[in-house]
Amino acid sequence: MVVEVFLGAFLQVLLERLTPQNLLSFGHFQGVEKKFKKWSTTLSAIRAVLQDAEKKQLTSEAVKLWLDELKHLAFDMDDFLDTFSTQLLVINHQNGAGTSKVQRLFSRVKFNYNMNSEMGNIADRLQVISDRKDKLGLVYSDDPGYPRASQRLPSSYVLDGPVVGRDEDKRKIVELLLRDHEPCCTTNFQVLAIVGMPGLGKTTLAGHVFNDKEMGLFNPKVWVSVSDSFSLERLTKTIFKLVTSRDSDDLDEFSKVQDLLSEALAGKKFLIVLDDVWSTCDYDSWTKLQSPFRVGASGSQIVVTTREEKVAKLIGATHVYDLKTLSNEDCLEVFQQHINSNRPPNFNLLCKKIVEKCNGLPLAAKTLGGILRCKEAGSWEEVLDDKLWSVSNNESNILTVLKLSYHYLPSNLKRCFAYCSILPKQYEFGKKQLILLWMAEGFLHQSHGSKEMEDIGGDYFGELLSRSLFQKSSKNNSRYEMHDLVGDLARWAAGDICFRLEDNLDGRCSPKTRYSSYSSGKFDGVKKFEAFSKAKRLRTFLPVSVLRGRENHQTRKVASDLLPNMKYLRVLSFSGYQITELPDSIGRLKHLRYLDLSHTLIMSLPDSISSLYNLQTLILENCSKLKALPSNIRNLINLRHLNNSSMLSLEGMPPQLGQLTSLQTLSCFVVGKARESGVKEIGPLYLLRGTLCLSRLENVIDVEDARRADLICKEGLDALQLEWSGRGEKESDVLDMLKPHRNLKELTIKGYGGLELPSWICNPLFSVLVLLRLENCNNCRFLPQLGQLPSLKELFIRGMSQVESVGIEFYGEGTLSFPVLENLVFEDMQQWKGWFPCEEDQIGVFPSLKMLSVIKCPQLVVSITNYTQLCALQVHDCNGVC
Repeated sequence: MVVEVFLGAFLQVLLERLTPQNLLSFGHFQGVEKKFKKWSTTLSAIRAVLQDAEKKQLTSEAVKLWLDELKHLAFDMDDFLDTFSTQLLVINHQNGAGTSKVQRLFSRVKFNYNMNSEMGNIADRLQVISDRKDKLGLVYSDDPGYPRASQRLPSSYVLDGPVVGRDEDKRKIVELLLRDHEPCCTTNFQVLAIVGMPGLGKTTLAGHVFNDKEMGLFNPKVWVSVSDSFSLERLTKTIFKLVTSRDSDDLDEFSKVQDLLSEALAGKKFLIVLDDVWSTCDYDSWTKLQSPFRVGASGSQIVVTTREEKVAKLIGATHVYDLKTLSNEDCLEVFQQHINSNRPPNFNLLCKKIVEKCNGLPLAAKTLGGILRCKEAGSWEEVLDDKLWSVSNNESNILTVLKLSYHYLPSNLKRCFAYCSILPKQYEFGKKQLILLWMAEGFLHQSHGSKEMEDIGGDYFGELLSRSLFQKSSKNNSRYEMHDLVGDLARWAAGDICFRLEDNLDGRCSPKTRYSSYSSGKFDGVKKFEAFSKAKRLRTFLPVSVLRGRENHQTRKVASDLLPNMKYLRVLSFSGYQITELPDSIGRLKHLRYLDLSHTLIMSLPDSISSLYNLQTLILENCSKLKALPSNIRNLINLRHLNNSSMLSLEGMPPQLGQLTSLQTLSCFVVGKARESGVKEIGPLYLLRGTLCLSRLENVIDVEDARRADLICKEGLDALQLEWSGRGEKESDVLDMLKPHRNLKELTIKGYGGLELPSWICNPLFSVLVLLRLENCNNCRFLPQLGQLPSLKELFIRGMSQVESVGIEFYGEGTLSFPVLENLVFEDMQQWKGWFPCEEDQIGVFPSLKMLSVIKCPQLVVSITNYTQLCALQVHDCNGVC
């Protein structure tokens, strides 16, 4: 196997940390600066031969081992430098906190003593590696080429279109599924197996069949991803959940789940797709799995996709559809969908070679297109003649193409992609989630501070998406996934630096492993985590699971005994576990950048969290029992993302939150009564992005505090929620001062007690506002002129109990009111009696309206038959509406 590494970008980061400007900060530590300068010189010489080493590793085992040793040394050096940088943060905090000079001196001397031996060890290893590079005959390059330049695509780029060359396959499969019940079939359902080698597009084809309008004859329709782990209990529970929308975790007996599934399917004509079934499925498990299916209506169908023909025989498929490779013409069309217009002059001559490389596999054509779209036109032949084609002659072309796609990634992207090997097969990940993990691991390198790390991560994500290494989830359009073969490529690329517990045969995490994950279970005890006992240099310790929404439990010994030994951790998550507390020792994880406590029952956070000076991301989403944040959270000077959404018990914010000027995410700011936790603390947070909720605004006593929140300058915000939970003073003046910037996309005002809404809400200058919610503004008697908002698509008006009529004041002064509004909801309007049309000289109202809901408006008398363009009309508890 060829050992691919991503050392170019890694060494570049190390060298930048060792630049003279950055070395000045290490002046606190005697003798360190001179030693680090020597490291920098040696690393520069090593970096200059990397390009030659990556080529020679294809044929030289000695070079491959040299690169491997260099990789692990680079990790150790990075940890070492990070320890020094962290100690500087500690010293700066001690200076600011008034710690005595004696204490500071003792701390510094002790630190120097502890680090001196490790520094010597690293220097010795570095010298050995440097000497060996000369013995291996590695050649210097004037241009190491890291990171390799590439044509960047926008991060939102995604290919979307019809499936090429599969129309006839789709037609035949749909025909088989709709065909009358086979006389020879002994059950009321039939099984159709789509069989073919990896990369043929079995899942894509099955997905297009599943979504075909003719499949509407089946109800329910269920899609389940199986992969190489055929768990009878997991599959049955997944199917049960999808059919009934009910969780089965509370059902301990498997037979009970099967009985309830049988009841749900009884008499129904269902369609169940089992995608990617492997030979780990045995006959006994299959027989038990299909037991509940026998009560369905005649003509029910099960579709199985598999790469193994013996699976089709084992499950007794009624029909076996053998999926063939694409024709050369279709394969070329797929390839052309994934390249750009910058084609070489001899493009037509290269087409034959391209088609031969793809071997009729759409995934190969797609991936090869992804490689070449990011190469200059003159470099196409270099890729097509690469040595990797010949050294991989015993592999299928699809594996060679995938390895080439990794080989030609810029070095900075190699790190990001290889890290994804810790994600399980069929795992759906969010874009922001992955970017924050990359950031925590130091993969998002800023050059001269020109761009925020999150934006760099968005660019990287977009590139991997454009190269077809990521793809949109087939089930959730806001999430992403990797094809199984691409996941295998990531594991091949990562080697021993990444470890996924469930994928490892011996169940032991190597001392060299840096990034790890495991599937969270319902009851995770001590024995499960013995695999990590020697992994003392781990940077990522992440629970991930394909199944979501269940309650998981973890032994306390993980937090109290195991984690303190992992002192280099940067990413730590307890998400989804029913833990109630964290030990104080969490504060010793000084390298920690990412801490996820979401969906836990944690009741309080230890004060030691405030000493995690490197922390960038703190996720507390749905920590419903947590009442307060650490009082000294202002010490977390590197905190960029604080997700505290759905913290229903949160009573207020800690003082001086405004000192966290790097914050980009602050989901909710609960306004406190004390001045140090007032709404003015939002003022200095100019980098805020995404959604911000300001709650308990009744606690704003001084209108000036609302002005100092300076929302009009928070131009990164897309959505703003303003909420009152009780009567406050000068509410109308406060709301006036909370005017946001004009490029806001979503606005919610809830519980406002003023007599009227401010005029800025209906200002046409809010030209990109697409969604507006007005909820429980119980003292407002009139609606503002919302018809003037030019881009408003969704409007929700709920609980406006004093509004008696809706008329011209609602539509505005223009000639066209609500020009693009598509969804309009009125709900719980107890005093609303009249809905009057606009003046006759107006051209039109609601020309784009598609959905109208009028709910719980008992006094309203109106006819709404004029809205003939509606696609959906919902009227409940409104006796006078017709």
